[in-house]
This record gives sequence, structure tokens and C-alpha cells, in this order.
Amino acid sequence: MINKRILSIGCLLLSFQTQALVPPQYQEPATGLTAEVEAGLQLNTGNTQSTSFNGRTRLIYDTKKAKQEALLKAYFASDSEKTTAEKYDVQLQSNYKVDSGYFFGRGEGTWDEFGSYTRLYTGSVGYGFDAISSYATKLKLEIGPGYQYSLAKATTTEPDPDANTDVIVRAAAKFEQRIHEYSSFTADLTAETGQNNSAVTLDMGYKNILFQDLAFKVGMNVKYTEVVPDGTEQVDTVTTFNLLYTFQ
Repeated sequence: MINKRILSIGCLLLSFQTQALVPPQYQEPATGLTAEVEAGLQLNTGNTQSTSFNGRTRLIYDTKKAKQEALLKAYFASDSEKTTAEKYDVQLQSNYKVDSGYFFGRGEGTWDEFGSYTRLYTGSVGYGFDAISSYATKLKLEIGPGYQYSLAKATTTEPDPDANTDVIVRAAAKFEQRIHEYSSFTADLTAETGQNNSAVTLDMGYKNILFQDLAFKVGMNVKYTEVVPDGTEQVDTVTTFNLLYTFQ
């Protein structure tokens, strides 16, 4: 009987100690890491005419003082005879947060065997801030100088083109609108203005959540380049229909 009482008292004390070590309101700390993986069908118009497969991976590591973001896109298409599209995009951005906004460093690289420019590398720095930041609506604005390297596509009139370098000013607006609990719309507008060339890119997407971490996404990327080689078009569009999975 005494042993049972001692055992009961010991269990009670152990329970109290456990509650003291782990408060009722305790929650596991957030890692700050988010990953998105999507893949699906692609329709191209402009310099590339094809229907093909595309993939996209986005990694974000967000903390109180900084935010790191990496984006990788891959496009590939072929018909019964040959490859008709092959393009890879890599974007890396690091934000250092301050009270009024953030300072950023950004690097981009594009390898496009069928585009007006087969190689395009851009590095930029600058300042960004939240113009609107609410649960339903978000708008970020960025501006800063940069440097760009580009290699035009070989043509019959220019079979061995020289690479071009240019100092640019990059301005970007990143908009996000939550339509309701399960769907959202995003639109990123970027303008890169240089002495030798300028380009404007609009990247839009509509996402609808199917399950907790799985969503259906429709995207459209439109890019206008002011100066392009002979025989190529100024406007390229990419339309995608993807399934997107989010890891948090």
C-alpha cells in the first residue's frame, strides 16, 4: 500500500516537472524555410513555337534580419525530329532587412538556345520596401543599379556575334492579392533600362489550392526586349499549367 502511494506521488511530481519545462502555450519554432516545386504543360509563342514540359523550384529562407531566395526554372521541348526549346533560368536574391525596408543583392542567369539572346547574365544591388502589406494585399517595390552581359543569337547576317555589356537600372514591382482562402493572384513587373538595350518582363500567376500543400497554378511570362537580332522577335511569351507542391 505504501509503495503504491509513493509511486503515485512520484508520478504526480514528474507530471508537474514536465509541465514546468514545457509551458502550455509552447510551439515548435518555425524553421523559416519554404520550398515550392511545380511542373506541368507549357505553351510557347514568339521565338519558340512548341508545347512542352516545364519545371520550377523556389526556395525561401526568411529570418528576422535577412531573407534568401533562390529560383530555378527549366523549359524543354522537342518534336519528332529535334529539340525545339531548351531554356534555363536561375535567380538568386539576398535581402538584408532594415526598419524602413531592405537592401538587396541579386544575380540572374539565363541560358536559352532558341531565344533572341542565348546567354544573359545580370547582377544588381539596390533598395526595396513594402508599399502595401496586409493579409489580403502585398506590394513590394525595388530599384537599384546593375550590370548586364548578353550574347545574341547567331544569325545569317551575324554568324559570330560579339557579347555586349551594359550598365542598367533595374526597377521591380511585386504584387500579391489573396482572392479568398484557397486562391491568390501574383504579378511581378520588372524593367531593366540600359544605354544599349532595355527590357520589360511581366510574370503573372493564379494559384488555387486543391489540398493542404497541393495547388493548381496557371502562369504567364511576357518579356519585351527593345533591341533583338535580325530574324528574331521582340516579344516572348510562356504560358504554363502546373501542379505545385509546397514544403514548409
